[in-house]
Amino acid sequence: MPDFLGPEYMKGMFHIFSFSHFTALFIILFSCIAIVLWLKNTKNDRTRLIFCIILSVLLLVQEATRSIWHVWIGDFSWGEHLPLHLCGVGIILGPVMLLKKNYALYELIYFWGFGGAVQALLTPDLLYGFPHYIFFQYFLSHGLIIIACVYMTFVVGFRPTWKSLFKVFIITNIYMGIMALVNLATNGNYMFLCEKPVNPTIYDFLGPWPWYILSVEGIGIIVMLVFYSPFVIKDMVVKLRKKADNPA
Repeated sequence: MPDFLGPEYMKGMFHIFSFSHFTALFIILFSCIAIVLWLKNTKNDRTRLIFCIILSVLLLVQEATRSIWHVWIGDFSWGEHLPLHLCGVGIILGPVMLLKKNYALYELIYFWGFGGAVQALLTPDLLYGFPHYIFFQYFLSHGLIIIACVYMTFVVGFRPTWKSLFKVFIITNIYMGIMALVNLATNGNYMFLCEKPVNPTIYDFLGPWPWYILSVEGIGIIVMLVFYSPFVIKDMVVKLRKKADNPA
């Protein structure tokens, strides 16, 4: 009988852009669309609250199970398995954002969630293939944080601003400095500051260490601009419509 939790079952069997990879991406995309269509058209605050509670519990529980799994198989490391990557921090802060409707956290999680999680989903740093537990946990964790951002944006109505970009860029660099110290103390590699991911990712095209860190900084700015661009376009359309409705 397959050991879906075993440390050797399906190890090294994940293949980028495989059928299982595309299926996971499709499920996440479909879930985002379905949730927006469902909750945007309901005025029942209790339904939205229940959704936020369930999503918050899922975010925290699935993240905890990964650490528990590493403890169970005996390879837990303080330098590898804490939720200190950007997506992990977004997952931990996500419930506060959802339940408190905290805009400051939304600004951070919007760019960390979309920027980090989308990249992580498209080029996963994933060793275990379908149907191992880690395969499901990986796509569930990143998918949930994207769903949280989509909910806050399209259902609650939050949106980032130009000021948000500057705030998030500064906070991210401060956090990067903190993670450099944490890596030094734990012999870890949080935010991949010490070496590239083992599996093929976008990092492989960014040069050797430490220069790829500067490349990531540049890509981070581009990614934030890309995910802010829909709001720029929307603002431009609104202004053009106002001018058309009120010609000088």
